Amino acid sequence: MNNFNFYSPTEFVFGKGRENECGELVKKYGGTKVLIHYGGKSAIKSGLIDRVRASLDKSGIAYCELGGVQPNPRDTLVYKGIELARKENVDFILAVGGGSVIDSSKAIAIGVPYDGDFWDFYSGKHAEKALPVATVLTIAAAGSEGSGDSVITKEDGMLKRGTGSDVLRPRFSVMNPELTQTLPAYQTACGATDIMAHVFERYFTNTKEVEITDRLCEAVLCTMVKETPRVIADPDNYEARANIMWAGTVAHTNIVGVGREQDWNSHGIEHELSALYDCAHGAGLAVIMPAWMEFVYKHDIMRFCQMAVRVFGCNMDYADPEKTALAGIKAFRRFLHDIGMPINFTELGAKEEDIPVLVEKFGIGDGRTGGFVHLSAQDVAEIYRIAARAAL
Repeated sequence: MNNFNFYSPTEFVFGKGRENECGELVKKYGGTKVLIHYGGKSAIKSGLIDRVRASLDKSGIAYCELGGVQPNPRDTLVYKGIELARKENVDFILAVGGGSVIDSSKAIAIGVPYDGDFWDFYSGKHAEKALPVATVLTIAAAGSEGSGDSVITKEDGMLKRGTGSDVLRPRFSVMNPELTQTLPAYQTACGATDIMAHVFERYFTNTKEVEITDRLCEAVLCTMVKETPRVIADPDNYEARANIMWAGTVAHTNIVGVGREQDWNSHGIEHELSALYDCAHGAGLAVIMPAWMEFVYKHDIMRFCQMAVRVFGCNMDYADPEKTALAGIKAFRRFLHDIGMPINFTELGAKEEDIPVLVEKFGIGDGRTGGFVHLSAQDVAEIYRIAARAAL
């Protein structure tokens, strides 16, 4: 196990009706004027925004609002949010929504106190200062409610880039599984796929002797394999929703990834798909992650066998471990298909002829991108080709 620091200061406020405590929580963390940032009409139609407003009013917290966050959140709305927050002297950002809303909120938070262009932080600059952010989570997926990460799409060129800093970790995150019960099955499945991908990016590692985090990763993955079909079959299953919501947080606070080298190539490769085609991030990952696995599994066949046996219940073939490894990848792709996810370019709405554009946007040129396996541009192109043609 490698040396590590683990820092996770977010207060997680979990359970039914907890959004009614937002006012008290904002006051606890020093907020006096809040920007409520949210997505579409569903947060208003469901009454959630009204409950948040009432809670802030009760605690004497002033607020202004900015809606309109899209999936794959755009820089154009971030600029509007920064301008509004400065004009209204906002000192606290409250994200009401899923990962896209939270990512946009974090971008606003680092942009307000910064004299330059917030995009600098998505081009390599490290954020040292930000307004405090908190969340009211409405979809279990990105894990942004417990992480210091944010991903934004720049509309000029449709570049999807990320940043990360501890100053972006939410002060608190309200997590009421009931708020996810109205999600369409497709969105639920996209979120579940994202959660599993966050774990796999940590699970496939070159670090030896990491049994504790291996087992933690496998626990989250097994939970997703069990609970995702349950909520798709019964959207009102609160207990299954609760397990998935907490799994999403555990997956991305990094408690399952400490002390081990991580990969993240699948996320980077997928980002170009969702930037170019504006597809759901989880759907893109459903296409890319198994393709990446097929390309790299020979690098450490026994780790893929471990996944196959411990997560998907495959039988270990000691005479032919490669057979077991491939069975695990096949089981993962089958699982994704069964929960309603696309498994190839055609089902996603992507085009194989666009692969050169995707590789160019990925941006490694003649270099290599690190991780479990160091990939060249040619390797990335081959992963896209595997994804394009994948079948059960």
